[in-house]
Amino acid sequence: MSSSTPDPADPVFRLHVGGKMAVASTVPLTSREDLSLAYTPGVARVCEAIAADPALVDTYTWVSHTVAVVTDGSAVLGLGNIGPRAALPVMEGKAVLFKQFAGVDAVPVCLDTQDVDEIVATVKALAPSFGGINLEDISAPRCFEVERRLDEALDIPVFHDDQHGTAIVVLAALRNAATLLNRKLGDLRVAVSGAGAAGVAVTKMLIAGGVDPAGVVVCDSRGIIGRHRELTGTKAELAELTNAEGRQGDITEALRGADVLIGVSGGQIPEAAVAGMAPGGIVFALANPTPEVHPEVAARHVAVVATGRSDYPNQINNVLAFPGVFRGALDAGATRITDSMKVAAADAIANVVAESLTSEAIVPSPLDPRVAPAVAEAVAEAARRDGVARR
Repeated sequence: MSSSTPDPADPVFRLHVGGKMAVASTVPLTSREDLSLAYTPGVARVCEAIAADPALVDTYTWVSHTVAVVTDGSAVLGLGNIGPRAALPVMEGKAVLFKQFAGVDAVPVCLDTQDVDEIVATVKALAPSFGGINLEDISAPRCFEVERRLDEALDIPVFHDDQHGTAIVVLAALRNAATLLNRKLGDLRVAVSGAGAAGVAVTKMLIAGGVDPAGVVVCDSRGIIGRHRELTGTKAELAELTNAEGRQGDITEALRGADVLIGVSGGQIPEAAVAGMAPGGIVFALANPTPEVHPEVAARHVAVVATGRSDYPNQINNVLAFPGVFRGALDAGATRITDSMKVAAADAIANVVAESLTSEAIVPSPLDPRVAPAVAEAVAEAARRDGVARR
């Protein structure tokens, strides 16, 4: 039987019967008085108050603790463009993680369109029901435009987790790996394998966090990105921002003398290329389920190895970031999520284990209950410093 064929005896399929979430009431409905307060006629007074002062929606509805998890099903996990219905179990899972780790209520919204204009228009129309928008599993390069346009149009946080959640945790992990190896972020030479949503966001986040852009080289499927190539969009931006030495060639050339490899491509990187890195290096091979470099192979050549998998040490997982990021943004009434808020989130994640670093523990466990509160507090403080907080 195929692993994707429903099997009633399979614990994965058993767990998913009926879905992983439901709506629950927060108020009693056991008497006529309860009904008159929660619904008609009492609710009309609340509606009138919000109509007179729209800001009251944060106080008298679920908006202040609820986000929409929005996808078009075009880039789901490692499964690719499987569509909105097949994406729904992932979005339900995301919603459960929001609730479990940060007390944030989340609603899966799987859109039956992959047209940028339609996605933007639909999310804008739905926005009054939510305090934030978590974009999920939307393929590049469309995801960049969707996020940009929604961020400009809405006065609530918009966050594409595949980009920024990954980037935040990578920065946290690299901070701690550098500390463990007695290195400074600004001195590291970094090769990023992959120039999709995650690769672009990771590159920008590392630079925002203190990595020198002159020491960063990014590769896509055609090789090193630089001014020697004709590029458009985000790749053209990367060409202007990185690769100050003007390197050309493939990932092997990008890794020659590099201190850090960050793999967010899914492509395989030969051991010989890793062997060309500088001594005492760092490899984050984050493709899932098959890392770009097998952890045991990478460990032959570098000092610290991380993956996206839970069965190896140093799992770089978005769940370390997005629940706390949204909790903090919602608590502060943030109108958007700034770069400073993302860097603050990375610092908070890193600090959770800063006093107990080892080569196999540079980030907290995704189940560590300290993470989301620490991230939320740091993000809310950064929102207030940046002037994007309403409370």
